[in-house]
Amino acid sequence: MSASLAFVFPGQGSQSLGMLAELGAEQPSIIETFKEASTALGYDLWKLIQEGSEEQLAQTDKTQPAILTASVALWRLWEQQGGAKPAFVAGHSLGEYSALVVAGCLSLADAVRLVRRRGELMQEAVPAGQGGMAAILGLDDGKVIELCAQAAEAQVVSAVNFNSPGQVVIAGDKAAVDRAIELCKAAGAKRALPLAVSVPSHCALMKPAAERFAEAINSIDWKAPVIPVVQNVSAGIAADLDTLKQNLLAQLYQPVRWVECVQTLAAQGAVNLVECGPGKVLAGLNKRCADGVTTYNLNTPDAFAATRAALA
Repeated sequence: MSASLAFVFPGQGSQSLGMLAELGAEQPSIIETFKEASTALGYDLWKLIQEGSEEQLAQTDKTQPAILTASVALWRLWEQQGGAKPAFVAGHSLGEYSALVVAGCLSLADAVRLVRRRGELMQEAVPAGQGGMAAILGLDDGKVIELCAQAAEAQVVSAVNFNSPGQVVIAGDKAAVDRAIELCKAAGAKRALPLAVSVPSHCALMKPAAERFAEAINSIDWKAPVIPVVQNVSAGIAADLDTLKQNLLAQLYQPVRWVECVQTLAAQGAVNLVECGPGKVLAGLNKRCADGVTTYNLNTPDAFAATRAALA
């Protein structure tokens, strides 16, 4: 195990059609992992991400299993090639489930079915078009929180993803999010832009989804993590499995404290972070969250080889 190493797993927004195509062509284990997930889901997940439509892949109940499986496939390849074991794992939003599979808490089959259910419940909680999310750049966290409170007007809008200093995502009822966007622009935000998402994640509108999701969480055989998991809602490590599961449910309607998660890792000496999943969204965020942190990627054959060489 490398004390300075942590693996971090991306969430929704990192998906793209054709992701992992090059690695899949070279590495049979990538395809094997997707076959395992496809058996659990009852459809060909690899075919969906290689040959499906952007629209299909953007459906929350498809996006979540796709990103999770891609992340676990990359982890398994890392292990297979003798990569060092991390001292910690963490994941951004959905990515927390990838982290839990890698930490040995639940099987890939259970995880993909779980996140599919999570996606369905999120979609059902707020009908399409009624919720919204927006990225706010260039304002202090406190200011964004204050302006959301001002914009709410008996509806829901709140700061939900603290992604990096000066980058906060807000979510809630669409009209309230639109009001908050205008207030943030007036307050001097560099940018305040709506996000193309089908559900307003991590806000109070998701509380009913969490209540229904508890049944799915409790129906699974959980094991204690073999690698400590830094969780989104606490930015810390749960003392026991019950707390870990409660944090997962709370994550549906409470903010993702990503800045603090990265700071927790850095404070523990884990300053070499490997983004284990499609894309490189977290690499861009992490460097602004804590001093001295370097993020490596595994999403292409070249990136994978460079990370192996750098961390050998």
